[in-house]
Amino acid sequence: MLFVGNSLTYVGNTPAIYSAISAASGVKIKSDMIVRGGATLSERDADGSVANALASQKYTAVVLQERGGDLVCAFGPESCEQSRKAISALAKLANEHGVMAVLLGTYQANPSVSAVLVEQESLAASEAGIPYIEVSERLRALKLSSPDLAWFAEDGLHPGTALALLNATLIYKELNGSTPPEAPITVKAPIYRIKSGLTEALRQSDDPPPLPDTPSEVEYPSSTVQVILQAITSPTGS
Repeated sequence: MLFVGNSLTYVGNTPAIYSAISAASGVKIKSDMIVRGGATLSERDADGSVANALASQKYTAVVLQERGGDLVCAFGPESCEQSRKAISALAKLANEHGVMAVLLGTYQANPSVSAVLVEQESLAASEAGIPYIEVSERLRALKLSSPDLAWFAEDGLHPGTALALLNATLIYKELNGSTPPEAPITVKAPIYRIKSGLTEALRQSDDPPPLPDTPSEVEYPSSTVQVILQAITSPTGS
């Protein structure tokens, strides 16, 4: 697996959680990532880092995640166009290497903005011909139904451990057509904070972290896993 994204991808280490979920399901998956705080998919398309990774490694899937706000023009109208072009270009690149690509959604707290975000992310994925994994509306429902879980990091914006688990579980369901077992999960890998020291260099999700004070493990009790599984299999997502 190759994950391409930014701090929304690495805070909490969604790639490593995906590997742990897969291992608990009886399949060993190595997760690589190309991530940097504040990075856009346009940058990854332009610098050739994804192309180089696809040429040097054998992947089964590429998970793309855009910087939060780009697809709702939060950084100007050009950011929307650049993002859509980059998603299509990276999806085409993956297809040329025989690798499936998916777009992992981002999230917004404001209901009206969340609705627009989901619409635009879905449209971008459709234009690129790849599956879209919606996060924002599911997260809004889960914050109401299970407010005590760690949905956000200490800044109240980046993924907390529960949101990282939600992301990884949604990816698993999309790629495997089923949900992982309802069992406790232990992730032994760097559990990155917002300040991570990561650059856009290709690395495995369980490689030693650049910053030595990065936590090295997170445990998810079965009760937390159950909340996530019930949410993603519910018709309403709540």
